[in-house]
Amino acid sequence: MNERRHSNMKYVCTACGYIYDPAEGDVDNGIEAGTEFDQLPEDWTCPVCGVGKDMFEAK
Repeated sequence: MNERRHSNMKYVCTACGYIYDPAEGDVDNGIEAGTEFDQLPEDWTCPVCGVGKDMFEAK
């Protein structure tokens, strides 16, 4: 199987260091726990500094 598992990956905002953890989601902004980063709405932004998804790196 060549399927990539995302569930253990976290995503770090390169601007401020905020970590998006799919297991936790972003409930304060309507993103349910279990939502993978690639399933976030295109207009989702970092809840700390407001940059877009393109400023996040997988860790």
